[in-house]
Amino acid sequence: MRTEGEIATNTDPAASWSLVVPLKPLARAKSRLGRAAGEPARPRLALAFAQDTVAAALSCARVRDVVVVTDDAAAGAALSALGARIVADVPAAGLNAALAYGARSVRALAPGAPVAALNADLPALRPAELARVLDFASAFPRAFLRDAAGIGTTFLSCGGGTELRPAFGGRSAARHLASGAVEIALPGVDSVRRDVDTGEDLTVALALGTGPHTGRVCSALCRAPGR
Repeated sequence: MRTEGEIATNTDPAASWSLVVPLKPLARAKSRLGRAAGEPARPRLALAFAQDTVAAALSCARVRDVVVVTDDAAAGAALSALGARIVADVPAAGLNAALAYGARSVRALAPGAPVAALNADLPALRPAELARVLDFASAFPRAFLRDAAGIGTTFLSCGGGTELRPAFGGRSAARHLASGAVEIALPGVDSVRRDVDTGEDLTVALALGTGPHTGRVCSALCRAPGR
């Protein structure tokens, strides 16, 4: 597993962004999805979502590196194999503390790096759409993107010398707006907004076109007896 002292980077000169992706232990992730997909499939789907998110992010021309904050050893190994750097959730104080810690971990190695928090449940993420979001965000000290429901947040950024100040959870879009972050109002970035918490969300993501990891898990579920 890639550890805190190692980092895989994109050597393209256009790649300047470091992304921080938080991931709960798989045993506790995506609790609402278990009702639709079945409890045994829930952790498999949570990992597949994260794998497709991280793989797409690392394929984005604007992304220098991806840091995943997680205490799940299996997820860490799978995401490290894709090229992510794995950072333990040292604060162990919830999502926003994990994101702030991840951002500090980035800045410890690259003090002036622009940093963005990205949800781990964006299985339809397209690198070109993420690049458009990052290009927009680069013009502002802090910026955020609402989720597809218009209530939460899937992306929050901060430029060099600016703190991330994450306020994810529930009606986070309103909190990020009130905190002074600029809202990213771009058309055609549905894959960056389409997080998956429910069976209905997953149906929409599949229609957009998910990555291969999510596709394989969903195909296996469709083939399972009784489905």
